[in-house]
Amino acid sequence: SYQDQIKYIQQVNDVTYKIQKGFVPNMNVEGLFFVNQALKEMVFEELMSSTDSIGGFLPAVKQVANVAALPGIVGHSMGMPDIHSGYGFAIGNVAAFDMDNPNSIVSPGGVGFDINCGVRLIRTNLTEKDVKPVKEQLAQTLFDHIPVGVGSKGVIPTTQKDLSAALEMGIDWSLREGYAWAEDKEHCEEYGRMLNADPTKVSVRAQKRGLPQLGTLGAGNHYCEVQVVDEIYDVNAAKKMGLEHTGQVVVFIHSGSRGLGHQVASDALREMEKAMSRDKILVNDRQLACAKINSVEGQDYLKGMSAAANFAWVNRQSMTFLCRQAFAKQFQSTPDDLDMHVIYDVSHNIAKMEEHLIDGKIKTLLVHRKGSTRAFPPHHPLIPVDYQFTGQPVLIGGTMGTCSYVLTGTDLGMKQTFGSTCHGAGRAMSRSKSRRNLSHTEILNKLKAQGISIRVASPKLVMEEAPESYKDVTEVVNTCHQAGISKKTVKLRPIAVIKG
Repeated sequence: SYQDQIKYIQQVNDVTYKIQKGFVPNMNVEGLFFVNQALKEMVFEELMSSTDSIGGFLPAVKQVANVAALPGIVGHSMGMPDIHSGYGFAIGNVAAFDMDNPNSIVSPGGVGFDINCGVRLIRTNLTEKDVKPVKEQLAQTLFDHIPVGVGSKGVIPTTQKDLSAALEMGIDWSLREGYAWAEDKEHCEEYGRMLNADPTKVSVRAQKRGLPQLGTLGAGNHYCEVQVVDEIYDVNAAKKMGLEHTGQVVVFIHSGSRGLGHQVASDALREMEKAMSRDKILVNDRQLACAKINSVEGQDYLKGMSAAANFAWVNRQSMTFLCRQAFAKQFQSTPDDLDMHVIYDVSHNIAKMEEHLIDGKIKTLLVHRKGSTRAFPPHHPLIPVDYQFTGQPVLIGGTMGTCSYVLTGTDLGMKQTFGSTCHGAGRAMSRSKSRRNLSHTEILNKLKAQGISIRVASPKLVMEEAPESYKDVTEVVNTCHQAGISKKTVKLRPIAVIKG
């Protein structure tokens, strides 16, 4: 019962809770989740109302605990403040597995279906004053330039040969084809290219789905927003990013690997179910299908996942190119003169090999971040030269019509969460429930009243993505800031939204 379960959850401080062993069977490590007063109710309510599971997903806290029972896990299984239940792993779950342990696993559920779904922030030297009079035209120009919507097709010419090269090379392909500036690559996580990518590990079906979708936004929670700097909390860090003053205009792109990544995940889950019975891997929830990292299935998935991640970077880069074109056209200038540099590009659905300190020893871990952003501290060798003194920029997208944030990584986060933090608002209401409870005209009018121009390919999807369907992104960010796992730098507010 709920009363029995709650005994295993212990409050550590104002924003941290520990899930002790015994909450679910076979836990190898304890669970940890970060929520403040405002977000806490939702997490515990979900646990209470679902002592019998609802709609096929277990409550998020239970999912975090089940992940703690996977072979080879080290540290804690962690839930970020925007946590909500997902397939196998909760969205907002971070877990790391020791690469030296032959039993350690990789699980597609710990990456998610939209592999390398992520966000990118582009700055401009325009101000809100410059944009306000032409806001509607700008929104329309962006909507015309960037293909959006469920089955949207790309405008960037791709042949099968191009696709294979893009899967292997990531942003280097964009650079070669003239869709990127050299500086763009510097300001991407992994420099926009996973080196262990192998296009031959991406099925024909996945490639078929991906081919027409290069450089498209897709539907669901993906968007391209024109935003303005609303508040600056850390002047020094903001300056390093080229964010000089409030009212400065930026562009925020949120997108992933489209149908290709989804197919890579589905293909891997099928293969791994076979591997699990062969290697006798036991898990608490059958959605946690996984394979030993060093098995053929494990390696095939990592190579295919990396290729899908490269596809997503090329995708965001192609949209950056289109976005620069749209701005240049609208303001009769060039992207260069508008200073349209990429501030940073982060991934929030990915598994990566990283070095971390465990009990005073450096270990190589496979860190799964699902609905969680890497947030490395100042002086970390893997972050760009420009950000060595500030820490890695962390981009947190709000939902339609709410604010977004830029954070920076911290040393405490590196120690406590393997350099990970939240990724956005996190759903509070399921998609179908949102559709039942909210009307799209109401939502669109509300955005208009806030002075936000909006272009949507499918109005029905607006309800699913309405701010009411999500947790409050400000509470999520404040929790991370209070926990010390990342630091607030800048707050952004939208003035135009383009959506699928």
